[in-house]
Amino acid sequence: MTQTIGRDAGAGRLGAAGAAVTVATMLTNALAYLVPVLGARRLDPADLGALATVLALGAIAAVPGFGLQIAVAVHRARSGPIATGRLALLTAAVTAAVTVAAAPLLTVLLRLPVALTLLLAATTFATVLAGRWLGELQGDQRFLRLSAAMTVLAVGRYGGLVAGLALGGGAVTALALGAVTGLLALPLLARLAAGGRPTPVASHRERELRPGDVMTACGATLAMLTISYADLILARQLLPAAGSGAYAVGAVLTKGALWAPQVVTLLVLPRLARGDRRARALGLAVILACGCVLVAAAAFGGELAFRLAGGADYLHLADEAPLFAATGALYAVVFMLVNDRVASGARFPAAPLWAATVGLAGAALLVAPRTVEGVLGCALATAALTATVMAWLVLRPRR
Repeated sequence: MTQTIGRDAGAGRLGAAGAAVTVATMLTNALAYLVPVLGARRLDPADLGALATVLALGAIAAVPGFGLQIAVAVHRARSGPIATGRLALLTAAVTAAVTVAAAPLLTVLLRLPVALTLLLAATTFATVLAGRWLGELQGDQRFLRLSAAMTVLAVGRYGGLVAGLALGGGAVTALALGAVTGLLALPLLARLAAGGRPTPVASHRERELRPGDVMTACGATLAMLTISYADLILARQLLPAAGSGAYAVGAVLTKGALWAPQVVTLLVLPRLARGDRRARALGLAVILACGCVLVAAAAFGGELAFRLAGGADYLHLADEAPLFAATGALYAVVFMLVNDRVASGARFPAAPLWAATVGLAGAALLVAPRTVEGVLGCALATAALTATVMAWLVLRPRR
């Protein structure tokens, strides 16, 4: 590989960069967790429910931001720096406009204050637009700056919410402060992304980043989120209250095994965009090794895992702990392979995931027993089959 990588991403610093990105991810998750914890102590049940619903909607509305980040990172790694400001602004504006247009419907159907739905549009705009600078840093492999940018975005996205709740404000006040801090974080992100390789004048051989590229990456991101939560939703629908709650506790292990190695996918994505097979093989090996370790840990410490995740009432599911972990580990492999398909410019890279989601729903509804083990068996089989199909699509010989 002869293309020069970013100055923060030398081979000798890759481990430090991975550690920094991991710490930034953990900080983001910690701040996101702190919001409902504070809300439960500071808000009345009605306000808490409204704020939790808006935050869930915000997570869905942030999908275009992840898609924008992936699309910018892939294009920048493959073709070099280009102007992305207009497309990023368009993506953020359209997402915010859709949120505003849906505000009356959300207000009625979900019984939300209209102020919350309008503030959701402002926070969504900031979160989506941030994907531009994160993508530029990721595509240039300036991972130390990327970790700093992720930290800034996390503080901007959740810092105002935490401050508002800590100061005794209501849901509207907290979300308003969150919108302000989110918008204030954008100039800092732009400054962190500055100073990279200069943007050259595009030649006739270089294809500009198009809205279709962002839409493809958004579709892949949405498919990954959908299939990773489909079993939890099905368990809620098909199982009695006690079984649904038990499955939710087990799903903590699934999500842990799924998201623990995602920093690997983030680090190798720029090299995948340049067709680096060695990076792909190394990334898959690390993710598989991480998955094996987590599944083994769940097998040997299933009771401890369920005690920490849900308490002593769920220890009867300890034998299922490695199956929950294996499901997440397989989906971690799937996510890596889907990102590889996006990076290689494949058409409809997430089509197998949508098909798998339909298959999982059909099997759970029509075939599987209405038990925790029945839904879990469907989820594990779906994850294994999806990983196999994606591996064949990515690794098959090409002419």
